[in-house]
Amino acid sequence: MSSPQTKSREKHDDACPVIASLEQIGSQWRLAVLHELLDGEQRFNELKRSTGANARTLSRVLDDLGEMGFVERRLEEDAPVATFYSLTDKGESLEPVFGEIECWAGSWLEDGQLEAE
Repeated sequence: MSSPQTKSREKHDDACPVIASLEQIGSQWRLAVLHELLDGEQRFNELKRSTGANARTLSRVLDDLGEMGFVERRLEEDAPVATFYSLTDKGESLEPVFGEIECWAGSWLEDGQLEAE
């Protein structure tokens, strides 16, 4: 017979992939940026406007997502210089996850909660 501690440890071990995934993408700003980039490549200021993040936060989030392999950066050096961000294959693979979250939100969140974005 399993002890309560063993069951707790087994439950935690099963949750590790979920926890590890949320540690990579689970912040408000990371999720917002990933979701916005599902629509395609965007410039820094477009992302800033659409997510509501300040420049410092957005810069940090984009750097983090780039280091983790979710986002790639493209620099266009023509005058004026422009920086574009887009999802990598790893980032694009999150599209069905966002679809499921949106479906869940439509079923379980009230209208006031959905508008709080």
